[in-house]
Formats: sequence, C-alpha cells, structure tokens
Amino acid sequence: MEDQAAAARRIDFQLGWFLDPKFSEKDRELMRNKIDFIGLNHYTSRIIGNQPNPQPQEIHFYQVQQIERTDKWSSGEAIGERAASEWLLIVPWGIRKTINYIVKKYENPIIYVTENGMDDEDDPSAPVDQFLNDTKRVNFFKGYVGAVAQAIKDGADVRGYFAWSFLDNFEWAMGFTKRFGIVYVDYKNGLTRHPKASAMWFSRFLNGETADSKPDTN
Repeated sequence: MEDQAAAARRIDFQLGWFLDPKFSEKDRELMRNKIDFIGLNHYTSRIIGNQPNPQPQEIHFYQVQQIERTDKWSSGEAIGERAASEWLLIVPWGIRKTINYIVKKYENPIIYVTENGMDDEDDPSAPVDQFLNDTKRVNFFKGYVGAVAQAIKDGADVRGYFAWSFLDNFEWAMGFTKRFGIVYVDYKNGLTRHPKASAMWFSRFLNGETADSKPDTN
C-alpha cells in the first residue's frame, strides 16, 4: 500500500498539478466549460516505490515526494531497453497505463498524444546509412502506437498521436548530440534531409499498405 501511495504521489506531481487545480468562485466563472482536451507528452516509465528517507544523492524532487524509482523488476531485469538518453527506457505498456489512468481519474477526456519518440546518439564519424536504418525506432513506434491502440480498445477517447520528432533538431541541454527525428538532418552538408526507415514505416502505416505496418496490439 505504501508503494501504491508513492506511485500516486509521483503521478500527481507529474499530472495532478495540471489536472487537479482548486479554483475560487471567481475563477469558476471564467472556466465554465469542460476541458477541451488533454495533450499528453509521454516517452518512458519507471516503477515507483515508497521511500520516506531518500538517499542524499537522489534528485531533490524525489526527496520531496518521498519516493524511489527504479528501472528494474524485482528479478533485476530491466523494464525496457534503453535509447540513447540515459533517462529514456522503451516501455510501451507504460503509455497504455498512463492513458487508462487519465480515463479513470478524469472522466475519460479527449486525449491527444502530443509527443512520443526515442533518440539515437549522434556520431559525426558514422555514415548516414547507419542512422537511416533505425530499426530500434521502428520497433519503438510499433510498440507505443500498438499500446495506444490498446488503450483505445480499453475505452480511451484518443483522437490523435504525434511522433517526436519529424526532423532531428536541437535537443534541450543535449544540443545536436541526440537525434529524435524520423528524418535525418545532415548537419555537415547543407542540412540535407533523408527519411529514415521509421519515416517509411510511418508512411506505410498511415496508408495501410502492408501487414507489417500495423502496430502490434497483442
């Protein structure tokens, strides 16, 4: 029960402060209509447990929340394969659970998945073809789009899904060292653009051209 309460605290720190605000009567007059939709940016998941006294080296907001998080099952096995960024584990079931949580907690609002994707590590010495054959990203999108499809089957009102990102770009503090795009940008040769295998997969998937383009929803 303590671990469940800790997980609930973590979700409230991530989602609740957006979706559970308290309003005065004056505020309510300005906000008569129901929320239009929820835009969900989702990349990864962790297992959360209760920790009344987190270790000093823990990130400060975990200390405030009195939680610990792990990326391993109790058996020691990782909950998902890691992408390029240290924080990004590939955990498709996590997005389904998150969407279903929103459905139950907030009376099934309209949801758009506004960001979802994974990154590769940039290597200026590597040939372009190495980046174009991004099979890990293809499998990422198959898994996550499939999990969203399962959430819709569960009853979620998901209206749209946006992959992050169409192009490789400047990624926050990591700059150009991480590549999230489904289209490769050649920074050394006039910013020329080359569709990756994931872009071709998306094209086939959206056009329903091949059986392989369908997400795995089992």
